[in-house]
Amino acid sequence: MSAAKPKIVVIGAGSLFFGRQAIWQTAQSPYLNKGTLALVDTDAGKLAKLKKLAEMVVAETGVDLKIEASVDRRAVLKDADFVVLSFAEDTVRYRGLDVQISAKYGIRMCSGDTIGPGGVFRAMRELPEILDCARDIEQICPDAWVINYINPSAVNGMALKRFAPKLKSFGLCDSLHMPHVKRHYAERAGIIRPGAKLTAEEDAKFDLRIAGVNHLTWVLKAEYDGKDVMPNIGEAIRLKAAAETAGGDTGAKAIHNDAIGYQLYQMFDKVPACVPHTKEYVRFWQGHGKMAETTPPLSLWETEARYARHHEMWEEIDQFITGKLPISEFLARYGADHATDIIENMVGDLGKRFYINTYNDGAVPNMADDAYLELLCDLDMNGPKPIAVGDMPRGLRAIQETVLDTHELTAEAVAKGDRNLLRRALLIDPLTNSIADTEAIIDELLDAERDIIPQHWYGGEGALQKTA
Repeated sequence: MSAAKPKIVVIGAGSLFFGRQAIWQTAQSPYLNKGTLALVDTDAGKLAKLKKLAEMVVAETGVDLKIEASVDRRAVLKDADFVVLSFAEDTVRYRGLDVQISAKYGIRMCSGDTIGPGGVFRAMRELPEILDCARDIEQICPDAWVINYINPSAVNGMALKRFAPKLKSFGLCDSLHMPHVKRHYAERAGIIRPGAKLTAEEDAKFDLRIAGVNHLTWVLKAEYDGKDVMPNIGEAIRLKAAAETAGGDTGAKAIHNDAIGYQLYQMFDKVPACVPHTKEYVRFWQGHGKMAETTPPLSLWETEARYARHHEMWEEIDQFITGKLPISEFLARYGADHATDIIENMVGDLGKRFYINTYNDGAVPNMADDAYLELLCDLDMNGPKPIAVGDMPRGLRAIQETVLDTHELTAEAVAKGDRNLLRRALLIDPLTNSIADTEAIIDELLDAERDIIPQHWYGGEGALQKTA
């Protein structure tokens, strides 16, 4: 790699949750804007719009960034230093099917993309293509860093480590984007005022340790200048819970998060760091109890609302590329992304720390070294190096291990096309509670998604393969 001219390939540029920010940051960063940004998407129309936007940003900023675009990833992988995987085929439609079919059998998913039948079937849809990408990268740019940004992040990251071991890879999730997450907990601990930044001295005094499987991470330690401030954080969550729905976000992933976060804190004496997803990883808000709960069961992920959100995002892109909105407004409106922040840090050897999904390697001593966890890491061009956290508490460790086994079995089932392993993964999954229902969910989802699930999951005449 030329440190002065890195090449970044984004496979799935039409995924606007990352594509827009990738364009913004590669143009703005002095460590990236003399290199190449290669955009890949199988939708030629969307790709053309993103390429046009990128070219307009380059012209507006006057940087030397080279823009490439192709519907064929193999055409742009040569000489890549980083390959970011950020795609999902018609994900709104299929997540809607996952959620609605699972709900028939009493499984409630507010996100449906990382745990439960939704997580398993999203891996069924995306992981085969991820492994195809890995084979192309091995052939064309084997020294590139492969960054998985596709959910279920842990499943896909595990699969890359296990089934493409020659590649250098790690996974990302923007829920723990530094330094924002540390500033967030500093506010809740009362260390800084809302909206303020941590000074270097405050940052050094604040010992914040977060770890766990992606979307099931926990604040395991929070000390400021040697004083335990976890109770302060818990109290802040309790106070927010009292009024969290007053004019706030009432979407399925957002509603009741502080109330649920506080209940989890009371249960485990640790603060959950990703409540919008963690509440879906545990069984307590599935609505199966006989007694009335203080917090209602999970709301279901809203398909139509997500379609509307995507439509608005593409309308905004159209406004930029047609000149209805000036490109200066794009530059003012957007900002850095977790993935491009990390790439910038690696290229520039900036010495910043980030949360990465990778092997544990002793950071959590009472979990296996190859446990695929989200951990604060030192990071340079040699890859992530996890920083010591300490033991995972009993109870939380049991939940982590169950989820890790579910994810491992999912990765293996998808890679091998094995119905028995798929069934086992869902039976171990914390959200399933019936053998017969699990079999029915598998059958119904395979039938509903046969236009995207690889055909080796189906037998002759289109019949489903059955477990012996």
